[in-house]
Amino acid sequence: MSTRPPSAQELRDAVVEVHGAWNEQWEAVLELAPQLLAAYVQLAGVPERKGHLDPKTRELVYLAVDAAATHLYAPGVRRHIRRALELGATPGEITEVIELTTTVGIHAMNIGVPLLAELLEERGLRHGPGELDAYQKELKERFTANRGYWHEFWDEILELDPEMFEAYTDFSSVSWQHGGLEPKVKEFVYTAFDCASTHLYVKGWKAHMDNALGHGATVGELLEVMEIAATMGMQSALQALPVLREELLTRRAPVDP
Repeated sequence: MSTRPPSAQELRDAVVEVHGAWNEQWEAVLELAPQLLAAYVQLAGVPERKGHLDPKTRELVYLAVDAAATHLYAPGVRRHIRRALELGATPGEITEVIELTTTVGIHAMNIGVPLLAELLEERGLRHGPGELDAYQKELKERFTANRGYWHEFWDEILELDPEMFEAYTDFSSVSWQHGGLEPKVKEFVYTAFDCASTHLYVKGWKAHMDNALGHGATVGELLEVMEIAATMGMQSALQALPVLREELLTRRAPVDP
C-alpha cells in the first residue's frame, strides 16, 4: 500500500521542527523539488530523532560546518547562530565555536610540511627526523598541556618551523584557556569541520574523534556529528533553486510595451 506524500504544510512544519524556521529558500525547494524536500527532512531529522546530542550542541555543530573557511555558507551561519541563541547558547559559547573553527587554516601546514619533509628526503637534503632542541621540547610540552594531546602530524611542523608552531599553539589555545565549552564539545567542533565534504581532513578527523572519546564522548554522539555534516549537500538546492525560481518568474513577467 502506497504512503500518502506529505502536504506542503507538513513539509514546512517538518523543516521548522528540525531547523527552527522557514524562509524563502525552503519555499523555493518546496515549490520546485517537493520530493527532495520530503527526503531531506527525513535525513536531517535522524540526529534529532536519535537525540544523543542536545539541541543546542547540534546547532553549534551545524555552525562549525557552515562557518569553516573551507565552506563559509553565510545563510547557514546566520540560521544556526539564531537557532543556537533560541536554544540557550550564550554569545560566549557561539564565539568559542567560531574561535575553534578558525584553526582549520593550520591544515595547510599539517599536510604541507610533511610533504616538504618527504621531498627533502627524496633530494637527499634531510635524513629522518632531527633532534629537538630545548626550545622545541618546551613548545611540545606547552601544546600538550594547553590542548590535552599530541599527534604525529605536529612532528614535522615542530621540527622545521618551530616559530609558526609556537604562534599556532597560542592561537589555537585561546578557546581552551578562556572558553567554557566542555572538552568533548570542542572536539565535536573540530570533528565537524574536518569531516565536512568540503574538507575531509582524515588525520585530523580521526584524531579529534579519538580525543572526544577520551573526554567521554559516546559513539552515538560522534555519529550524530557526522550525520549533521552529511546534510551539507542540501545547500546546493538551497542556493540554486531560489535562483531558478527567480529566473522562471522573470521569464513569466510581462514585457513592457
